[in-house]
Amino acid sequence: MALAVTGVGKAIARHPSWGVAVGALCVSASAVLIDLSGTSPGTASFYRCLLAVPFLVVLAAGERRREGPPPRRQRVQAVLAGALFAGDMLLWTQAIAEVGAGLSTVLVNLQVVFVPLLAFAVDREPITRRFLGTLPFLTVGVVLTAGIVDGGTVGAEPVWGTVHAILAAVCYSGFLFLLRRGGLGGRIRQSYVDVTVAAALVSLAVGAFWHGVDLTPGWAAIGWLLLVAVAGQILGWLLVATCSPRIPSHIGAILLLLTPVGAVALGAAVLGERPGVLQLLGCALVLGSGYLATRRH
Repeated sequence: MALAVTGVGKAIARHPSWGVAVGALCVSASAVLIDLSGTSPGTASFYRCLLAVPFLVVLAAGERRREGPPPRRQRVQAVLAGALFAGDMLLWTQAIAEVGAGLSTVLVNLQVVFVPLLAFAVDREPITRRFLGTLPFLTVGVVLTAGIVDGGTVGAEPVWGTVHAILAAVCYSGFLFLLRRGGLGGRIRQSYVDVTVAAALVSLAVGAFWHGVDLTPGWAAIGWLLLVAVAGQILGWLLVATCSPRIPSHIGAILLLLTPVGAVALGAAVLGERPGVLQLLGCALVLGSGYLATRRH
């Protein structure tokens, strides 16, 4: 078992795209686990970060001894990334009830366009023709995967849901951009601790005024949220934070589209949800287009 884990670690170190892909699939478990916890957006967002912090501090301790603390600019960038991550979590969870899980998933994954545009505008990172060529197929794949064609757009407040989902996409894109950019300066684990602490505090402060934060949700809910912390915050986003600085931003944005695909698979396996034929076709489109766009990496 240890040899297998070591082998996976070495493969990810050699091929950072695999690290982002594995991280995206770990993050995809969050939606199912949060659903099982039965908690509010603020409660889920706060606890998934809070429960991850002790583990992340331990992981970052060795890095701090070797390399020292991050510079102030990197820490400020990490805090801003954490605030944007909290905004994404809160807004997207709210949008699910208002506009439906399908459309909210599509809108939040506009990050596949926003992140490369941010990288181009700020860092002058080029956008490849291969990416532009696969973008329409990726978009159609996400729409089908989200179940919109199969009637997944039902929601109580479609206008507000669309607004909240687009704002979530903006926050998500800013978070991904800053997470990747912060990793370019090294000291990734310490920086990620700052991201997670900031996300927890913002989730608590905003969530307290927006649908509330239950500080005593019960041991069962805490157990599910601990699994969210391990799968999403510790394994998933730490892998993304570590590996995404080593690949172009558009490649990372595409690989993160594995998150809704993984959520569909886990929803079927754990919650008994049965994806339709068009959803499965959408998953195939995302995977196929993502492979064509990223195969050189």
